[in-house]
Amino acid sequence: MSDFKDRIIRAAKLDVNLYEEVEADKGALGQATWVVILSSIAAGIGSIGIGGPTGILMAIVTALIGWYVWAFLTYFIGTKLLPEPQTKADYGELLRTIGFSSSPGLIRILGIIPGLRALVFMVASIWMLVAMVIAVRQALDYTSTLRAVGVCLIGWIVQILIIWLVLSAFGGFPKPI
Repeated sequence: MSDFKDRIIRAAKLDVNLYEEVEADKGALGQATWVVILSSIAAGIGSIGIGGPTGILMAIVTALIGWYVWAFLTYFIGTKLLPEPQTKADYGELLRTIGFSSSPGLIRILGIIPGLRALVFMVASIWMLVAMVIAVRQALDYTSTLRAVGVCLIGWIVQILIIWLVLSAFGGFPKPI
């Protein structure tokens, strides 16, 4: 358990060696899954005033689906569309590294403090984005951080389009109750 906590802390500290470590450790997929789950629970608790207890379950389901889709898009874009000569990665490597890049999201639990939610969520989002760029750079063996940013940006745009298409197919965005 201390190894898991240590990995979460190192991921949040943006430790490049941690991302290399989990990229190579096929056994770290379970830990990466738990990081995504814990981060989404923290987000659910931090925004419980908005979503209520059901919001926590929805946050977990949405985070897990988003993680799988994001890792696949990143894998495809990074290895097929924008590879560097030394790029060699598989889907599992992206799942593990991107999963650990959710570590900074644990601070979203602090959103439960009145008046802090927006600030905490903004800081967590930026921190997670930086962690994701590092995770992608390491998993795809890039020498260019700018290329990793490009892969993340393209993947984000594609994911937004997919979400929009899926929601449109099912009648649009849900109406607030």
